Amino acid sequence: MAMALALSPAIALAQSSAPAVFADTQLPDPAQEAAAKTLMETLRCVVCQGQSIADSDATMAGDMRALVRQRIQAGESPVAIRDWLIARYGDYISYDPPLSAATSLLWATPVLLLGLGIWIARASFRRRR
Repeated sequence: MAMALALSPAIALAQSSAPAVFADTQLPDPAQEAAAKTLMETLRCVVCQGQSIADSDATMAGDMRALVRQRIQAGESPVAIRDWLIARYGDYISYDPPLSAATSLLWATPVLLLGLGIWIARASFRRRR
């Protein structure tokens, strides 16, 4: 019991992680901050999965915001940062995944559903005549 009480502060400190330096700090250059913000809004939080990293409060999203800001500040282009994140986390991290064999069904589904809806509506109108 005494050992558990003695180790509890160490365990609590090990589980809490400090937020990344640029997670919630804007860049001094407004143009760089605007580019970073635009990019962050197009990237999905890998923890929340329903929010962008710009909107998420998850620690991982904070780390990703910091990474984006650091790389933008270092002069890297948003496209290069996005490509690196996609290579690291996969197409799912992007709200606008590239067209590939893996995402072709995702891109084709709206067109297929629209065609199906038109076909059903047309058949329904023909029956009424």
